[in-house]
Amino acid sequence: MTMYRYARTLCVAVCAASAAFAQQKVQIRNIYDRIICVVPMVGAGTADDPRRPMYAPVISKGAPPPDGIIAFTFQESDDGNYALVEFVAHDRSAFQHIFDDKQLKVFEKGKNKKDDIEKELRKFKKNFDLNTLGVGTL
Repeated sequence: MTMYRYARTLCVAVCAASAAFAQQKVQIRNIYDRIICVVPMVGAGTADDPRRPMYAPVISKGAPPPDGIIAFTFQESDDGNYALVEFVAHDRSAFQHIFDDKQLKVFEKGKNKKDDIEKELRKFKKNFDLNTLGVGTL
């Protein structure tokens, strides 16, 4: 009987330890600091000045990624004049120039409700779905 109790106690302890140390993998769409906003489209559409969302970094082939914003993804608005953008950075401070632009409404992923974000962005793209806007990283 003593051996049975020892084995049962050991089994319970191992199971509890396994559960305590088990961690779910974080999806790449949920790491780093991320903001979502609507910005004007800029750029002449040339190699030196590509058409892109305002505040989006221009990355030259072979150049290291810029400091600050490390990735972005966007969808053009229905009229093509705006971009619905998700910007990604290692640190929230990389977005300070965007936060300082008082003409923009900026949402922070994980802090704002999905419904609130979609309601605002649907003013620019009728059938917008937040699940279709997401980016990995560089």
